[in-house]
Amino acid sequence: MERSKSVVTRERFASGMTFERFVAYAGSPENLKREGSGGAPRRDWSAHLRATYEATRLDEAQVAAIKWLAARPNGPAKVLVIAEEWSSDCRRDVPMLARLAEAGGMDLRIFQRDGQRFSSSHQPRLAEAPDSNADIMAEFLNAKNGQTWQSIPVAVFYTKDLEYLYHYVEYPAIYHKDRVVAQIRAARPGESKEDTRTRGDREFMELQQSPFFRVWARAGVDEILSALHERLVVGSLA
Repeated sequence: MERSKSVVTRERFASGMTFERFVAYAGSPENLKREGSGGAPRRDWSAHLRATYEATRLDEAQVAAIKWLAARPNGPAKVLVIAEEWSSDCRRDVPMLARLAEAGGMDLRIFQRDGQRFSSSHQPRLAEAPDSNADIMAEFLNAKNGQTWQSIPVAVFYTKDLEYLYHYVEYPAIYHKDRVVAQIRAARPGESKEDTRTRGDREFMELQQSPFFRVWARAGVDEILSALHERLVVGSLA
């Protein structure tokens, strides 16, 4: 879409949650009564998000890079994030994005994707969920193999005047999630369907607690920094 027609105005951006508010909201009764992934009940991930944030640090090069970018004329100054805490990708990346925003002196605002109901639509529409942020989500759909659909997290980087620079979606390129998760959840010889589901859930949670999730969180930041550098130096993205 034409970025000049974005629904993200100064007022809309300012209405988003800070990271601290997002974490507090994740554990609130208001949030927990909303539908979670696939319509399932939500669980309180607030302690996990806090612990991940406390354990997360940018490395020296990442800090220097975001400071250099933010100091450039028309460099990144605002970050809009679309997230839901039931998403493993959001739990991995949002605390790291908070650290990135802090290091660069950027204003980070987080918007929940859904309203009271879980959205399973590939093409979200505000008319279908007026209590959601479907109109923002619709501007930043994932695109792959000729298809488009909504994926989170989304992290959109703007100048201080809210001019669009770049957006990151879901996970870094080096995390081949579809292949990895498909293998984890594939049936093993002799397993019942329930056995496969239970083991798959357990092994996917183990993956989220492994060093590789931290590797991919750092890779997401590297991907963002590289793209912003290209955008500012070249004037466009390949």
